[in-house]
Amino acid sequence: MGLTQILASILTILLVAILTRGTSRVLSLLALSVLAVFWFQPAVPLRSFDFWIPSLTILLVVAVWFITSQTGAWKSRQNLIGLAVIAGAITLVGLTRYIFPDPIITTTTPPRLILVIGFIIIAGISIAAFTFLSRRLAFTVTLAIILLLAILLILKSPILSLQLSIFLRELTGRSTDTASALDFRWLGFSYISFRLIHVLRDKQTGRLPELSLPEFATYVVFFPSLSAGPIDRAERFATDLRKDFALTQDETLQAGQRIVIGLFKKFVIADALALMALNDTLATQVRYTGWMWIILYAYTFQIYFDFSGYTDIAIGIARLVGIKLPENFTSPYTKPNLTQFWNSWHITLTQWIRSYFFNPFNRWIRGYKIPTWTMLLLGQLSTMLLIGLWHGVTFNFILWGIWHGLGLFIQNRWSDFAKKRFVISNPRLQTALNVGGILLTFHFVALGWVFFALSEPTLSWHVIKMLFGVAIPSPFGRGLG
Repeated sequence: MGLTQILASILTILLVAILTRGTSRVLSLLALSVLAVFWFQPAVPLRSFDFWIPSLTILLVVAVWFITSQTGAWKSRQNLIGLAVIAGAITLVGLTRYIFPDPIITTTTPPRLILVIGFIIIAGISIAAFTFLSRRLAFTVTLAIILLLAILLILKSPILSLQLSIFLRELTGRSTDTASALDFRWLGFSYISFRLIHVLRDKQTGRLPELSLPEFATYVVFFPSLSAGPIDRAERFATDLRKDFALTQDETLQAGQRIVIGLFKKFVIADALALMALNDTLATQVRYTGWMWIILYAYTFQIYFDFSGYTDIAIGIARLVGIKLPENFTSPYTKPNLTQFWNSWHITLTQWIRSYFFNPFNRWIRGYKIPTWTMLLLGQLSTMLLIGLWHGVTFNFILWGIWHGLGLFIQNRWSDFAKKRFVISNPRLQTALNVGGILLTFHFVALGWVFFALSEPTLSWHVIKMLFGVAIPSPFGRGLG
């Protein structure tokens, strides 16, 4: 979100908080969130796709609600109104083509109204057919999860994204010469997909509470947390949404403080650090070890202040309307070991992965008679690899995942070893060890950001060599390494 979008979000949510109550509050948030899916969507070079991509988001959200809700739930008055609000919001976006001389919600002119209405009709028929199958075929929910993961894989893989761009360009009769992996940018899909998968998995295990369509759709595309999280849980979000809420002076003050802190983090600190933070260009230009450490430190703090700043803004805006989004950061760079760091960094992603991958994986692997240390190594490596791949299907993100997976395993083994052999009663020594742990963990994480910030392993190796002033042949082939 840009500053204009943030300010508009604050204004609109204040109006909702002041003017609406109960059901009207939920429906207002639903309408605004659907419109925000279109407004926040970045421009793409494929014609009208800044309209079709958000439309696909809404289609997926409604389809998942239908296949996870009780049979006939859509016939209730509340859910029919929710369907009307969603269809009306999409139609309104299409109508802006005829009302305003320039696009005001989408970045380019929306498609003709006949195409918009056609999309809504086809989407309705498709959802009805898929829902019909889901009532009769047990694997439909699993199929929906696979579909979401497949879309996420395509979006996160530069090779597959490029092929998708070429295919879409050929389909629309455009030249493929300028096709790029960045042509198909789907706003917030990383977060949307994990919210939807959470609901689908809870449906499979019988833990999903019944949610109305307005509650469910608002949860998935709630505009303050649409583009940068956090990843809330449906039942917790719905509990807040159902509560009677009246904006008080204290709530306004606390929310305002959180928003101001977030704005300062993002638009003052993070944006200033971005001018000198590690990137592909600076990595090849810096010639001195000291300066390389400076740009690495700049990136280390820039990514924290940028991400946590957006989270603070989202939490503050949501609080204005009575939604208390979960915390995502709790001073991660002050933690004395890597386990505590990951319990404090992108907390909602860590908890999601723990609930839906790490714990099930551990339960599964216990069925095999292998040593405990092997189970731990496999669990932590695969978990961190998954988190790396969630950010992008590239070699560098894989290396970043391996770096943290091995780091967690080594830290866990050392902690078990130290607890059995060392008892420290001296407070000063304990303080010194704690400070040492903080410094060691911070620099381990900072070195991991080298893989995260750069695009190629050879470039990352070049930076690491310069950081330590060594001349070791690159294990990644020829190049800067």
